[in-house]
Amino acid sequence: MPTFQNPTADAAEASEALRGLAHATRVFEDPADTYAVLGDLLSGVRSLRQVLDQLATVHVSNQVRAYDDAGNQGAGASHALTAAADLRQAAALLDGVHDQVDAAMGVSGRIAWRPAPSTPAPARWVGIVFLQGQDADKVLAIIDRDGTDAAIEHLTGFDRGDETTQAALVNGYIYDEPPTGPLDRVIEQGGYVLTYNHDHGHVSLHRTHPEVRELDTPPAKAKTAAPPRARRTVPSVEEDEDWFVPSQASSPSRGRAL
Repeated sequence: MPTFQNPTADAAEASEALRGLAHATRVFEDPADTYAVLGDLLSGVRSLRQVLDQLATVHVSNQVRAYDDAGNQGAGASHALTAAADLRQAAALLDGVHDQVDAAMGVSGRIAWRPAPSTPAPARWVGIVFLQGQDADKVLAIIDRDGTDAAIEHLTGFDRGDETTQAALVNGYIYDEPPTGPLDRVIEQGGYVLTYNHDHGHVSLHRTHPEVRELDTPPAKAKTAAPPRARRTVPSVEEDEDWFVPSQASSPSRGRAL
């Protein structure tokens, strides 16, 4: 607490308070608090200017008591007057500081700060299906004939929702980013990502799932990426079967990579 009577003690406390303020203002949880801090700083600049003026006055009024180390009173008085002039110059410079801080405070006071935008949980990607060979050729033909939207619509037939997600968790087909090769074409639509490559003859579909980090899954199973050959492929089907409609007699995992 300031003494209001002991300049040495109050100067030491002011110095410590400024050190604390310099440390505390490295981070503001609420930017609206800057306005109050600017107001206190403006008051502090005014007080500091008054202190400098008063220090200059002390040097002038007590010049007859000033000596140098050799006992020369004339030299001591000269030093006192020089110090007083420097202090008054510093006080004058603080007028400019005061005006700038005052202007900054006025502009800052016109800001309507809003809460920080919430950061959504990072999405991860669930592998739905990976096709290669003849199965991929059929989807690639759909892409060439009807476009990628039609291909995505057909491949979403392999997505069984929570069942697919749980299978991906068990088998490790969960990715921070959909795995792609350097020559793959990537199309994103409606929470799905279609990846295909005519030259290499493969097609894959992934689905975003923000909640997947909260599901009960062994951490060791999660992977950030995997080459296409590391994923199971859909077995070939006979030509007279409807490739896009899962057979009722088939097991639930038929025709899916997961």
